[in-house]
Amino acid sequence: MICRLAFLMVVFAGQVGHAQQAAGDSSALNFKQFGLLAIQDNGRRKPIDTFAKETLIRITGRSTYTSGARKWSPNDFVLSALLETHDWKTEPMVLVSFGELKEKLGLDKTQRRFSFAQLIALPELNRLANEAHELRRAEKPLDRLQQEVMSVSERLALFAHVMDGSAFLILPTAKDETDAWVVPTESSRYYTDAQFAPIQIQLQTVATAYFQGDEFNFSRASNQLRENLRALSPSIYPQDRQLRLEYFYNHFDGFYRAIWSYGLAFLILLIAHLRKHGGVLRKVGVAIAVLGLLFHASGIAMRCMIAGRPPVTNMYESIIWVSFAVSFFGMIFFSRYRTPVYLLAALPVTLTALLLVHQMPIAMPSSIDPLVPVLRDNFWLTVHVLTITLSYAAFALAMGFGHILLFRYARNPSGARADAPMHFWLYRVLQLGVLLLATGTILGGVWANYSWGRFWGWDPKETWALIALLCYILTLHGRLAGWWTQFGLVVASVVCFLAVLMAWYGVNFVLGKGLHSYGFGIGGETYVAAFVIVDLLFVAFAIWRYRMSKRAVMIAGEIVPG
Repeated sequence: MICRLAFLMVVFAGQVGHAQQAAGDSSALNFKQFGLLAIQDNGRRKPIDTFAKETLIRITGRSTYTSGARKWSPNDFVLSALLETHDWKTEPMVLVSFGELKEKLGLDKTQRRFSFAQLIALPELNRLANEAHELRRAEKPLDRLQQEVMSVSERLALFAHVMDGSAFLILPTAKDETDAWVVPTESSRYYTDAQFAPIQIQLQTVATAYFQGDEFNFSRASNQLRENLRALSPSIYPQDRQLRLEYFYNHFDGFYRAIWSYGLAFLILLIAHLRKHGGVLRKVGVAIAVLGLLFHASGIAMRCMIAGRPPVTNMYESIIWVSFAVSFFGMIFFSRYRTPVYLLAALPVTLTALLLVHQMPIAMPSSIDPLVPVLRDNFWLTVHVLTITLSYAAFALAMGFGHILLFRYARNPSGARADAPMHFWLYRVLQLGVLLLATGTILGGVWANYSWGRFWGWDPKETWALIALLCYILTLHGRLAGWWTQFGLVVASVVCFLAVLMAWYGVNFVLGKGLHSYGFGIGGETYVAAFVIVDLLFVAFAIWRYRMSKRAVMIAGEIVPG
C-alpha cells in the first residue's frame, strides 16, 4: 500500500484524487501507444503490451477478463490496477484449478477463480506456501500439491506487485545491458529532477487522459513518454522496430489464424476425399492448408526475430515448431506423391497440437523467456534440439498416418491389406524419423560433453529418447526381417509414439527430474492421459477387427475346398 501511494503521489502528482472519483470509460481507448512502452520483466525488455497479456494470463488463465458487462483488455487491466480505478481485490479472477488444493483451503470446488482478498486471508494457504518455499530453498522435490501452492502464491505476488506499482520497471537506469530497470519513484537515485521532469509530466498526462477516457491525449502522451524514456538511455532502450514487431506479433496471432486455416482445410479435404469427383475441392483444401502453413511460419519467424533464437526452449515453443514441421512434412510428401492422404494425416495432428497449447496457457505459457546458461550456444541449440524435434514431427506424421490405416483396417481389413502404397509411405516416414532421432541423439551426446563434460549420463530425457529410438528401430527391423506383417507396422507407428510422448512431455511434466530442467512444467496430465487411453482403445479395437477378419478368411478357406 505504501508503495502504491508513493507511486501515485510521486509519479502521478496531482492525480491521486481522481482515483477516488468515477473514472471515465477506458474501454474505448486505443492502448497501442501505451502498449509500445518498454518494460523490464523476467530478465527481458519487452513492450508493456506483452507484459500485460502475460500478467493477465498468469493470474487468470485467460488473455482477457470480463467483469459484469465490461470486458477488460490486458493493458486496460494493468493500468486500472495500478491507478485503482476498479476494486480488483474483490474480483474473482485468481486461478486455483487443482481440486486437492481447493479442498485443503476449504474453497468451493465448483469454482476455478477466487478473489485476491479471499485467498490472501486464508492462513492455510500461507502455511502451505511457506512449507513449499522452504522445500524449494532446500532444493528438495515438491509434490503436485506443493507445486500448485507455489503457482497460486506466485499469482498472488504478481497481482500484488501490479497493484502496488512495483512491477512497472519502465525506467532505464544506466548504460549497461545487465543493469536492472526501476520504477519511476526511484528516479532520484539515477537522474536529476531536470532530467526526470519531462517524464513525470507525460506520466501525469497519461494518467489524466486515462481517467477521463481521452483517447487523443492518452495516445499522444504515451508516445511522447516512450521517446523521453528512450532519451535517457538510447543505447539500452529497445528500438521502435523491435517494440512494434512484438506488438504486431501479439495482435496478429498467426498461430490462432493457422488453427482456423488448418481446420477448414482438413474439413474440405475430407469432403473431397469422400466424394468421387472432388478435384476442385481438393485444390481449395490444399490452398487453405498452404495459407495455414504461411500463418504458422510467420508466427514462428516473428518469434525467432523477437527472441533471437530458435523456438525450442520450452514446451510451448517445441509444440508450435513440431506441429509446423508435421504439416510441412505432410505438404512435402503430398507434393512428391500427389495424394492428399498425407495432408489428411498431418492436419489433424497439427490442429490438435495448436489447440492444446491455445487452451492451456498456464501449463504451457507462450512467454518468450531468456535462455538458461546451458542453452546459450545457438549452434548446438539449433543442430541438436531442432533435429530431435523434427524427428518428433516425423513420428507424429507417421502416427497420424497410422491412425488412417487403422481406421481402414477396422472398417475394411481386406481392402486396407491390399493397399501397398499406403504401407510403403508409412515406412518411409518412419525411416525419416529414425534418421533424425538417431542424429539428434548423437549430437546431444556431443553437446552434453561440451556443456557437462560427459557424453551420456542416463539422464531421464536422454534415457527416454534412447528408448523411443530403440522402439522405432525395432519396428523397422522387425518389418524388414518379417517378424510382423504390414498391420504390425501400422500398430507400432501408433503405439511407439507413446515413447516419444514420454520423452517429450512425460519427462518434463510428469517426472520433472534431470538436467533438462529448463523444460519442466506442470499440468495437462488429464488431456494427455485421456488421449493415451482413447488411442489405446482404438488400437485394441482395430486389432480385434483385424484378427476377426483373418479368422473369417481362414474359415472361408477351409469351407470352400471341402
